[in-house]
Amino acid sequence: MKSKRRIVFSVLLVLILVGVAASMMVIGRGHTVYFDNKTLEDYQGQTYKAFEKVVVTVKGEQVAKLAKRDRGMSVWIGQNFKMILEVTREKGDESEIHEIDLKLPYNVDGIVVNLPALLAGLPEEAWFSEFVPAVTEEAPEEEVPGEGDEFGLGGDMGLEGELGLGDV
Repeated sequence: MKSKRRIVFSVLLVLILVGVAASMMVIGRGHTVYFDNKTLEDYQGQTYKAFEKVVVTVKGEQVAKLAKRDRGMSVWIGQNFKMILEVTREKGDESEIHEIDLKLPYNVDGIVVNLPALLAGLPEEAWFSEFVPAVTEEAPEEEVPGEGDEFGLGGDMGLEGELGLGDV
């Protein structure tokens, strides 16, 4: 009787842990969302110009104020991303307010959203891309004379021969 009870509790514990892990994967996944206010060149023969100014608000907090060719960012936990965009298309125009809801993919951490393409109603392939940080290679360090030991004196300085210590 005790062994059956132990097995039932063990199985229940494993099921609870799997359920917690699955829910954390869905609701606890962190994403960095980058906002680009950049012109999209030649997408299916058309160009979508960058806006004069875009103010991005996420969770009631202004996270970016973008001029042309600017990028902003926000960190988001979960899959359903919501933002409010205040867009000024051309200098002197009235600003427009857009409420945007996006479904973020599970497997991408850094997401780049091109705002002119998104607001033009283009498909996801036009406005979505994965953020890939630029890899910078460091130049190999050159050996400098005198860096051979901890005192910077270098290796053999020939003192044994001058002092006659080699003959002892």
